[in-house]
Amino acid sequence: MSAHDTAIHHGGHHDDHVDDHHDHDEDGAPHSSFSGYMVGFVLSVILTAIPFWLVMAGVITHRPTAVLVLGAFAVAQILVHMVCFLHMNGKVEGGWTLLSTIFTVVFVAIAIAGTLWVMFHMNENMMPAHGGHAAHPPAAAPHSTP
Repeated sequence: MSAHDTAIHHGGHHDDHVDDHHDHDEDGAPHSSFSGYMVGFVLSVILTAIPFWLVMAGVITHRPTAVLVLGAFAVAQILVHMVCFLHMNGKVEGGWTLLSTIFTVVFVAIAIAGTLWVMFHMNENMMPAHGGHAAHPPAAAPHSTP
């Protein structure tokens, strides 16, 4: 009896296209493909080359603007790496990977902001000469002449 006959004999059906291989994983994880990696690679190169050119050509001369623009490119590159290379999305492991990453980013942002805030205020309160406040020597007692 062949596999086809056995499947029919037991009341089931036999599908020649279904073996033990599936086109997708049970947890919803995406498959890696060469084209997906190439898209990620090209985007990464572009997101590196543009900020490099902006800095080297002196396109942005205002420092705070340059920091914001370069920071935006850095965040975009992080997102490209997470999506194209780490395959993070809301479907992998029921969304727990993405949720834990978001929690980590928020936690690290709070920790960094709190640390900077404490350090700034500690510098202001403990080192007044360095915080822009000039330390004034105590006023001398007035001389009394008889």
